[in-house]
Amino acid sequence: MEKTPAVSTLKAGFENSFAALPKKFYEPSMPEPVHGIVLQKYNQKLSRELGFNFTTETPELADCLAGNLIFSDATPIAMAYAGHQFGNFVPQLGDGRAILLGEKITPDGKRLNIQLKGSGRTRFSRGGDGKSPLGPVIREYLVSEAMHRLGVPTTRALAIVSTGERILRPDGIHPGGIMTRVASGLVRVGSFEYFAARGDDEAIHQLADYVIALHYPDILEKKDRYRQLFSSVATRQARLVAKWMQLGFIHGVMNTDNTSISGETIDYGPCAFMDYYDPDMVFSSIDTMGRYRYANQSRIMKWNLRCLGICLQTLLGKTDEEAMDVIDAGLAKFEQEFLWAQKAGMLQKIGIEKPADQDSSLLGELLALMQNQKADFTLTFRYLADHIKQGSDMTPQFQALFNEPDAVAAWLKSWQLRLAIENSPEVIQAKMNRINPLFIPRNHRINKAIEDAENKDDFSQVHLLANVYENPFTEQPDFTDYAQAPAGEERVTRTFCGT
Repeated sequence: MEKTPAVSTLKAGFENSFAALPKKFYEPSMPEPVHGIVLQKYNQKLSRELGFNFTTETPELADCLAGNLIFSDATPIAMAYAGHQFGNFVPQLGDGRAILLGEKITPDGKRLNIQLKGSGRTRFSRGGDGKSPLGPVIREYLVSEAMHRLGVPTTRALAIVSTGERILRPDGIHPGGIMTRVASGLVRVGSFEYFAARGDDEAIHQLADYVIALHYPDILEKKDRYRQLFSSVATRQARLVAKWMQLGFIHGVMNTDNTSISGETIDYGPCAFMDYYDPDMVFSSIDTMGRYRYANQSRIMKWNLRCLGICLQTLLGKTDEEAMDVIDAGLAKFEQEFLWAQKAGMLQKIGIEKPADQDSSLLGELLALMQNQKADFTLTFRYLADHIKQGSDMTPQFQALFNEPDAVAAWLKSWQLRLAIENSPEVIQAKMNRINPLFIPRNHRINKAIEDAENKDDFSQVHLLANVYENPFTEQPDFTDYAQAPAGEERVTRTFCGT
């Protein structure tokens, strides 16, 4: 018989609006207590933002973040959802290794979900152990916090706990870990698909009202609020995917159960940032057909949104034909919004804020050079800002990114002439350096941190990387090596899910 965690004396100030929905939306679930826990990383800055007064020295905190104890005001539940996984529909997924503890109202009035990931079985585990290896916990902590600092809407990470357990996976046995995830919302496209698959229109209606009140309160009193909900979700997702692509980020597993209605990046499984530029880049070990490759991410998000629209059909029109017209209009808006956001964002990366007709060709020429010469995506844009003045020589660090720099030199001249009518060199350079990061979570760095933690119980690289990624746009002379692309033998070309 599994043990039930005891109630802690710690009070977190939790509410749980999702638990106020009917029981069919979730299952009350308790974490499975573990032994040998260590609180390896606690995000003190995020803790303060949440309004917690906890520190690593707070009695019982580590046990609460491991699921050995339950915060006295928590209402632990596992959420129900379905999902299309690589295009194939699975009618029941749900939180198979995650438990929502509750919601924290922050000092500035935000309502944020606090969830344990890797804390044991729930009703939705489908035969799985509900646990997580330590590696995926470290990856999600570092990447999600870096994404936040890079200005991308995302879930965040409050803590890493090592559990002392040994977790069996197809590729071997790994140390266990639990992450505390923070999100503005955990309702997914798959949450609606769960009830659509069961023909439960009432539940879809209730869920739509719930997410409008939580994430889109400005449309709450609108007569066409469900149409505006679909349109608003589409707009947020368009801007989100554009942000990903402007940073060379590849989500890796854009299933509908990993598509958040709030418009945040969620579920950092086999995600990765590109090193050299390749629009067909795939890292995920399970994406054998390249469905979620870099250049395909907007198309897949549009496909996911269509799935959401089908679920909302009865709320979008009196007839199927009317509802499909609304869905098609929302998807057209998504495409228009994405193309605009992507074009504007990419042109800003090369210093252009007042686009002219020829600017798309100028950008396309640079991307072609980067692709043909396998130039690093992040550093090309970052180092480009050093060449704004006409006639300036190519810097050694920029030149080193290209196998044939003469071709790039010709492009630089055209670009410099274009920027001469944009703004002063100093203003352009400052703006470019505010949007083009120097430091991103490089695969080889993340893997090294995971290897040290798993094999040596050494978390020093985890702490170092977390500190470096707090300031991705700022020169950090002591950590110059952490900005560099991997050497050929250092490249990590495959990433893995944590399940």
